[in-house]
Amino acid sequence: MDNIEFSDALLNWFDQHGRKDMPWQHDITPYRVWLSEIMLQQTQVTTVIGYFERFVWAFPDVGVLAKAPLDDVLHLWTGLGYYARARNLHKAAVIVADTHAGKFPATVEQLCELPGIGRSTAGAICAIAFKKRAAIMDGNVKRVLSRVHRVTGWAGQASVSKELWRLAERYTPSQHVHHYTQAIMDLGATVCVRGQPRCSVCPVADHCEALQHDCVRSFPQPKPRKIIPTRQTKMLLIENSAGEIWLEKRPAHGVWGGLWSLPELEVAQNAVDYCEQQLQIAVDSCTELTPHRHTFSHFHLQITPLHIKSSQQSASVMEDQRQLWYNVRKPASVGLAAPVKRLLRQTDS
Repeated sequence: MDNIEFSDALLNWFDQHGRKDMPWQHDITPYRVWLSEIMLQQTQVTTVIGYFERFVWAFPDVGVLAKAPLDDVLHLWTGLGYYARARNLHKAAVIVADTHAGKFPATVEQLCELPGIGRSTAGAICAIAFKKRAAIMDGNVKRVLSRVHRVTGWAGQASVSKELWRLAERYTPSQHVHHYTQAIMDLGATVCVRGQPRCSVCPVADHCEALQHDCVRSFPQPKPRKIIPTRQTKMLLIENSAGEIWLEKRPAHGVWGGLWSLPELEVAQNAVDYCEQQLQIAVDSCTELTPHRHTFSHFHLQITPLHIKSSQQSASVMEDQRQLWYNVRKPASVGLAAPVKRLLRQTDS
C-alpha cells in the first residue's frame, strides 16, 4: 500500500465516519489542541469531555492559565489522574505566556522544549492547529500501524518505536494533514480497537497484514508483564470539633505531587501518638474504617483509613500554609487525589 493510497483511504473514511463533534474540534486553537492532547493521554474520551469543558471555562486561554494558582489547576484536574500532567501544563503555560508572548511555538522542536510536551503531542499541535505536516504516535496510531504492518515487539522498545515512527512519518501527508491526523486517531479509537476490532468496516483492511494472517488481536504486542507490588499505608481522617478534616500538601514531586492529602503513616506507626506528638492534636477517639485499594501504573496501594475525632479547634492550623482544616460541606478549591476525595466523602455520609 503506497503512502497516498493509505492517507486517501483514511481521509475518505473520515469524511463519512470520523468524529467531528468533540468539544476540542471546535474553535480550534493551539491552546485547545494542547489541552485536549494532554488530557487524552492515558484517559478515555468520554472521561475527558467534561474535564475539558470545565477547564476551558475556567481557563479560556493560556494567559489565564498561566496566572492561575496551581491549586486551582489541580482542583479542576482532581479525578483525572496522572497529576504530573497538570503540573507540567501549568509550567508550560507560564513559559508560553512569559517567553513566547502568549503564542505557542509552531514547530515540533520548539514545542518539545515545553514541559510535558513530547514528540507526539507536539506533532498533533502542529498538524491540527497549525496545519503543518507532522506525525503523531498516540496509542491509537500505534495499534493501527502495528496491525497493518505486523510490527512485532513492545512499542516501548527503542527499535519498535523507531519502526512505528518511520511508518507514521511515511504515511503522514502534506495536504489535509489536520484531517488525516484526526482520521488515524479516530480509526484506532472507533474501528481498530483493542478488544473487538471492526475489521469489516476498516478502510485499510485489504492491506492489513495482521488481518491477512488472522492475528489482529495479537497486535500491538504487550509490554512484558511484571508482578505489581502492593504497598501498605494508613491514612488519617482527623476530624476537629467543627467537622473539618486535617489535610497536608504533598511535595511537588512524586505520587500526587502538589495535591492536598491526608496524613500517611506506615502500618507499624501509632496513629494516636503521631497526632498528639507530631501534630499537637489531642485525640478523643480512633476508629478503623473499611480498607481501600488504589492502583497506580507500577504498584497497588492498600489504604487503611483511620477516623480520628478530636476536640481541636480549626484555629490551630500551622502557619506554613502546607496544612489546613478542610470543610467537607464547603470544600476549598484545592487539588485532591481521587482516593482522598472518596475518603472525605465517606466522613460526610
